[in-house]
Amino acid sequence: MRILVITHEYPPIGGGGGKAAQDLCRGFVKAGHIVQVLTTHFAGQLREESDLGVSIHRIPSYRKKMYQASFFSMLIFLVRSAWIAFRLVPRWKPDLLHIHFAVPAGPVGWLMQKIYGIPYIITVQLGDIPGGTPEKTDRWFKFVYPFTPPIWKSAAQVIAVSQFTRRLALNHYQVPIQVIPNGVQLEPLQPEMITCCHPVKIVFAGRFIEQKDPVRIVRILEQIKYLDWDCVMIGDGSLRSEVEAAIQQCGLAARFELPGWLTPEEVRERLRQSDLLLMPSKSEGLPLVGVQALAAGLCLVVSKIGGFEDLVEQGVNGFMLPNSDDNSWVEALREIISKPDQLLQYRQHSLARARIFTIDHVVQQYLRLFERMIGEKN
Repeated sequence: MRILVITHEYPPIGGGGGKAAQDLCRGFVKAGHIVQVLTTHFAGQLREESDLGVSIHRIPSYRKKMYQASFFSMLIFLVRSAWIAFRLVPRWKPDLLHIHFAVPAGPVGWLMQKIYGIPYIITVQLGDIPGGTPEKTDRWFKFVYPFTPPIWKSAAQVIAVSQFTRRLALNHYQVPIQVIPNGVQLEPLQPEMITCCHPVKIVFAGRFIEQKDPVRIVRILEQIKYLDWDCVMIGDGSLRSEVEAAIQQCGLAARFELPGWLTPEEVRERLRQSDLLLMPSKSEGLPLVGVQALAAGLCLVVSKIGGFEDLVEQGVNGFMLPNSDDNSWVEALREIISKPDQLLQYRQHSLARARIFTIDHVVQQYLRLFERMIGEKN
């Protein structure tokens, strides 16, 4: 098959959704298919490159931050990617288009389907659904939403990465939606043997933005500073200075490490060196770092929201906790950190649960769907 993928985020640009798109593209190539990707260019990158057999075409869109796209940069990407696809599709003749994020790339798939009859599927994460990440997208969804229903209805299939994402999308779009989770390569993440660290190693990975609520991590851990733990917070964003200030105010500079953005390989290694993933997010679809944490055999202490319900079995491999109650987070962490034998059991259960998220299994689900789409078209 010839697969044209359109996504405004693809590593090193963006977060977990872009990495999930990359893993799928690499998986399609590994399975013997031909993949081209239209994505965003950022200063210092090549415009054309190959990523393990995936042909990457990077499009300038005036994006100013690696970890965050402005409405303007997404609009520019939409216009320019549509123009490039308009010329590429009749020449290259892809069998289908795979659109990551209904916004901003969804209209490109719709246009190619109307002009050339090429089927497209959309994979939605969360931020491309009204109400998914209200602190980021509610303002511009007021203008965008009226134009989106035809894009969803014309798609050959819509894929949601979690049951929560599917339920949220069905509140706005009455179309069939299938769930296929984000997947990871288990082998690079899985430790040879699980042993708990001393002190307990806590990790957070993501954008330092309101949605992820990184300042709250410092506030929670400050209440158990008498226990033996260290914390690494991987990533960057607009709230980094607030996180740094909170760490200094709490006198915890020696307990925290903020290495900034790391390569995917470096993130995997940090997860392998950790015991516990701590994520008090306000909204999530199916966070890739959560799947990676499972594969690394980490205990998960996360918000009782979104796609985390697909990752955590309450009290078995971790805990989902209400955002409104800091005390429940403090008590859960106190219990986990003070009982290393119990922490070890949580970690072992996560390792076992990770098997359903292997990238090879996820890729095969997509390929079966693609084959069915092409058969229906023919």
